[in-house]
Amino acid sequence: MNRSRFGLLTIAVTGALALSACGGGGDENPLSNDATKAPSDTIVVGSADFTENNIIAQIYAGALEAKGVKVSTKLNIGSREAYLPGLTDGSIDVIPEYTGNLLLNYDPKATQSAAEDVYTALKSKLPAELILLEKSPAQDADTYTVTKDTATKYSLTTIKDLAPVAKNLTLGGANTLKTRSYGVPGLKEKYGVTFKSFKTLDPGGPLTIKALKSGAVDVADVFSTDVNIANNNWVVLQDPEEMIPAQSVTPLINKAKASDTVSAALNAVSAKLTTEGLLDLNKKAADGADPSTVAKDWLTQNGLS
Repeated sequence: MNRSRFGLLTIAVTGALALSACGGGGDENPLSNDATKAPSDTIVVGSADFTENNIIAQIYAGALEAKGVKVSTKLNIGSREAYLPGLTDGSIDVIPEYTGNLLLNYDPKATQSAAEDVYTALKSKLPAELILLEKSPAQDADTYTVTKDTATKYSLTTIKDLAPVAKNLTLGGANTLKTRSYGVPGLKEKYGVTFKSFKTLDPGGPLTIKALKSGAVDVADVFSTDVNIANNNWVVLQDPEEMIPAQSVTPLINKAKASDTVSAALNAVSAKLTTEGLLDLNKKAADGADPSTVAKDWLTQNGLS
């Protein structure tokens, strides 16, 4: 997932939830005119510009406030290219991250895929200013997804099943999927899958969803917690070779702000956050609930408010 995701307005307009681990373009970047370091007595929680990440960031903020920590937020910043410099220079302090694609950001040749292996490898690749706190069980991973009709027509249940038929099919996804280890190169190396063509779309966003719905693409990179999968009865192709890396939701924090109180509060969130929980958060937002309300309700339900 170069998880570029899209802002809340996009969801309101399309009625679809764009999900990913690595934010994308949106409205004005909250850091674009702000190189100011966060105050020493305040934790500034940032988010990428897609709804799932926004909600998790607000959960982090609420959990910190419940422990008496002074908090401010800078939400919908954008992609990693926008927010990682903010983390290292101290203009934000913590952000929800997704381990698999963050590892590939720092080590494009990384081959780890299991959750613990990805997490361990990532910790060794981070800049000196940043540390990972405890990873959650929650996963929001890339998937190769097809419509029910396509799955039936070609007898598709796994990525491997694409090998004999991909020459007739179009793959859709973010431009980065052309070079990612679990993208076009990995499909060929691991599964012998070569598509007829590749259509560049947004990373798991409305363009990708629309293209799969309309038949403009036959296979799409859709994120696993996207409510469109269940709503449209789409089929996620299994990955028996474990080519696609785990994407554990994990707090990424500036080391200077990772006090015992802050770390404990955020780790308590990670302990409670599950993949099923992410699906529920995303469904509520897609149904029109305000992300701040979704976050507050989750904190109350999990005894962290």
